[in-house]
Amino acid sequence: MTRIAADAVIDGRYQILGHLGTGGMAEVYCAQDLQLERKVALKLLHDRFAEDEEFVERFRREASSAAGLQHQYVVSVYDRGDYDGTPYIAMEYVAGRTLKQLVTEHGPLDPTRAADLTVQILRAARFAHRRKVIHRDFKPQNVIVDDEGRAKVTDFGIARAGASDMTQTGSIMGTAQYLSPEQAQGHAVNERSDLYSIGIILYELLTGRVPFDAESAVTVALKQVSESPIPPSRLNPAVTAELEAVVMRALRKEPEGRFADADEFIAALEAAASRIPSAAAIAAAEAAAAGLPLTMDGGRPLIPPPPNPTRAQAVEPQQEVREPLAPLAPLPPRPRRSRRGLWWVLGALAAALLVFLIVTIAGPKSVRVPLVVNSTSSTAQQRLRADGFKVAVVNVTSEKPRNTVIGQDPAGGTTADEGSTVTLNVSEGPALKEVPDVVDDGRRAARRTLTDAGFTVEDRPTASDSVKKDRVIAQTPSAGSQARAGQKVILDISTGPELVGVPDVVDSSEADARAKLENAGLRVKTSEQEDEEKDPGTVLAQDPAGGQKIPRGDTVTLTVASQPKQVTVPDVVGSSQRNATDTLNKAGLTVVVTKTSVDSPDGDGQVQKQSVEADKKVDRRTSVTITVGSFDPDLNPDPPPPATPPPAVAPNPGVP
Repeated sequence: MTRIAADAVIDGRYQILGHLGTGGMAEVYCAQDLQLERKVALKLLHDRFAEDEEFVERFRREASSAAGLQHQYVVSVYDRGDYDGTPYIAMEYVAGRTLKQLVTEHGPLDPTRAADLTVQILRAARFAHRRKVIHRDFKPQNVIVDDEGRAKVTDFGIARAGASDMTQTGSIMGTAQYLSPEQAQGHAVNERSDLYSIGIILYELLTGRVPFDAESAVTVALKQVSESPIPPSRLNPAVTAELEAVVMRALRKEPEGRFADADEFIAALEAAASRIPSAAAIAAAEAAAAGLPLTMDGGRPLIPPPPNPTRAQAVEPQQEVREPLAPLAPLPPRPRRSRRGLWWVLGALAAALLVFLIVTIAGPKSVRVPLVVNSTSSTAQQRLRADGFKVAVVNVTSEKPRNTVIGQDPAGGTTADEGSTVTLNVSEGPALKEVPDVVDDGRRAARRTLTDAGFTVEDRPTASDSVKKDRVIAQTPSAGSQARAGQKVILDISTGPELVGVPDVVDSSEADARAKLENAGLRVKTSEQEDEEKDPGTVLAQDPAGGQKIPRGDTVTLTVASQPKQVTVPDVVGSSQRNATDTLNKAGLTVVVTKTSVDSPDGDGQVQKQSVEADKKVDRRTSVTITVGSFDPDLNPDPPPPATPPPAVAPNPGVP
């Protein structure tokens, strides 16, 4: 879509005031909500995303989810809709600059300020995580610092809509530097993935640069998975050991090694920030290291300056002259000392005395160091901090469980100055080993190989059309990669082709049945069966039956009705010629008609006889001759013969 001109009204409600910027997914405008009379930030999807129906649906669904997040450190989502076929969302307009702009313009931030901004971001993440919303794309570009110095996180939940597009250069390049290792590998993400990205932000705020960078996004992603970051204190000496330990824990490669949740991250960061030296303390330390007088309040000397020499001479008491009791031998002449130098010496002595008193009276007291060996790292750190110590963590390879304290300096039970640092040696678990290649091996053989190499194994059944059942399709971590002994290796084990439900196609036409089965991923085989009742091509039966589950690609056999080779001759005697012809034709017979005279109109047009007797089986298309009666009345009949008179009766002679 071309850039929208100022004063254009979107969806009859949002009047464009100006263009704010272009993101990986959308163009962003400042607009005036004409209904509620407030400014909003309007995001309209790029054309390449707006044309993807599946993407648009995810975008709308995630925008609705994000609209439920109302928090002081989260940019609110007000509304969503469509403009000329392009989806948009209306969000809270925040006047300010992004964290990325702050770092670009000013370089590393003051550690205390960096920690404060990061805590605000973590509180936003905590609020969302408690509502089962994962950001997936934390980066400084998505955090706006308003005019009051408050951080507000934007695009909560929206990043999920773009997850399928992460391989596009324009989309991934802006976020690869902040992706967690599991995201970079395409694995599932959770709350700890967000915490890793926030750890990257904290690193950048402290050092002015990201820990991993390269020319291509793919190279950056590989570094996220395999390389360790440069400790931030090497790039910025103002980063304390305790603050560095917080950053490095947030950037652990394995999610289990990071902070358990945002609350734990916040607690550790606030504790480290509370012990960051002030600017005055740093200046005093630098002065002491340089051998300069101790200073305070921006450089005002603690040692008082020597008195004004002129004034000192004016008030110096005069030596008293006394009369000696006896003459004394003259003393050798004493060299005259500089009064100015004398005052410097006195000042130095006073300063030394002052420092001695400060150290003696106000110096740190000695306290007993608690024994924290064999505790978890988080428990040990909490215990030490509660007793007034600072903590530095050194990760070491060990057979002990991960995050277990295996050593401490000073040792437990000894005494040390309150506020001093206790260094903890924390186990990272066993040493790294190379993961064997078990792809294409049988399940049992693969498990045995990995177990012998010191790994644990988890099977994940997976359907496959190409890999035989019970063989390894893929493994995580991949073959040749480095993993700690005892780490779980997940094996995708083939269960054979995917099972699909067989559609019920009985009584369907052969064409319809074939289409349904092939759409389900099944093959079709047919056989014919003569049937006098069903129309030819009708499915009489199927094997397997409908409703069963069989591997995708298997064959379903259909029994299809066909015309019988022989038919039964119907009885048509007494039927009209027309009905008899139709009946015989439907039975598959050929009809021949002959006529015969009948004496009565009742037989006219009626079948008097048929050449093949009824109910007899004959071949299809056999000819059957029907004889149809024809009544022909005589319109000129012959006159009847004259009536014969009755014979005369002879008289009986015996009768008078």
